[in-house]
Amino acid sequence: MPSVLPDGDPAPADGLLPALCSHNAQERTMSFYVHIPFCTVRCGYCDFNTYTAKELGSGSSQASYAATVSQEISFARGVMDKSDIAHREIETVFFGGGTPTLLPASDLVSVLGRISSEFGLKPGAEVTTEANPDSVTRESLQELKDGGFTRVSFGMQSAVPHVLAVLERTHDPKRVPQVVQWAREVGLDVSVDLIYGTPGESVEDWRASIEAALSYEPDHISAYALIIEEGTKLAAQIRRGQVPNIDDDDHAEKYQLADEMFAAAGYQWYEVSNWAKGDEHACRHNVAYWQGGDWWGAGPGAHSHVGGLRWWNVKHPAAYQQRIDGGISPGHGREFPDAEAVQLERTMLLTRLSSGMLIAELDEHGRKAVAGLIADELIDPKAAFAGSVVLTQRGRLLADLVVRELLDF
Repeated sequence: MPSVLPDGDPAPADGLLPALCSHNAQERTMSFYVHIPFCTVRCGYCDFNTYTAKELGSGSSQASYAATVSQEISFARGVMDKSDIAHREIETVFFGGGTPTLLPASDLVSVLGRISSEFGLKPGAEVTTEANPDSVTRESLQELKDGGFTRVSFGMQSAVPHVLAVLERTHDPKRVPQVVQWAREVGLDVSVDLIYGTPGESVEDWRASIEAALSYEPDHISAYALIIEEGTKLAAQIRRGQVPNIDDDDHAEKYQLADEMFAAAGYQWYEVSNWAKGDEHACRHNVAYWQGGDWWGAGPGAHSHVGGLRWWNVKHPAAYQQRIDGGISPGHGREFPDAEAVQLERTMLLTRLSSGMLIAELDEHGRKAVAGLIADELIDPKAAFAGSVVLTQRGRLLADLVVRELLDF
């Protein structure tokens, strides 16, 4: 089952935000995340807040979910107004999960419509949905495009059947080029997600997946190292010796291979795990997260961030629906991270970006550490001389070490 929520302070039933959240709000971007917590099956590696029909039980309904989450969006507008948070049009929207495209395209479009009617979408707003290759048709993609979506991110993961089998992915890898073609035909930007380091995946398996992904010519590629989360089926299989454990050296070799092959094909890295064909195809929604923008997360277990305050909704769809039906905030807990936590997170996130982090933002210890990190070939000397910490490829492999050195912990 998904991991437990953090504790934090209890979130108030009215959802109102402290006055501090309104400070300089007009200078920050505003985004929306919509969590769709439904999947046809639970993949063995997944630790996300998702539910199959069997796990869902009574008290919540997939059929009525769009209406329920739309109520939270209207609730959000009321909270922002009553909390005197400056109104801003939404710059990016991201539908994640779960598998958002298990809902009818009309449902996703109606939720986007509620965001637009309550907050307004900024001209040129980026609107993304995640999708499994077996959860869309050309017609549903056309409906999403006509309804205001601009981008789709397909969970490809691998092109190799035995790797997909370990991950318990259900789609036929031969379907991926078909759905990418459909998305392109209707005018959507396309991203594909890959996972490397699956137990039993050889370097040649990984090379085959990269070559396949590149052959589809997506606008954007994400490549994530498999992380074994406690409580997942895959973690139990590894513990019992049914599948081999993951290996850090294997991860490093596969990351380097991906980075080199992506670069040779014209993709530029803009974040440690993300590559795009030019800045215009970078995922602006994720960049807003990494750069500390504001966002409201709607749906069970969704996290939000406004003006430094973080809060998270109750996790189970039934509890979430009960709160929404009762007209009260679905928030479970919230917190203002202290200055040390904020600096740690900011350093971790900004140094993962190709734009980097300004050296001037570091304290004296961090500024002094830069020279050593250049000597160790972990940060780019040219960027450092220009005033920014930008990771080299080696530095991207050791990003956590770089952060520890910059912050002295």
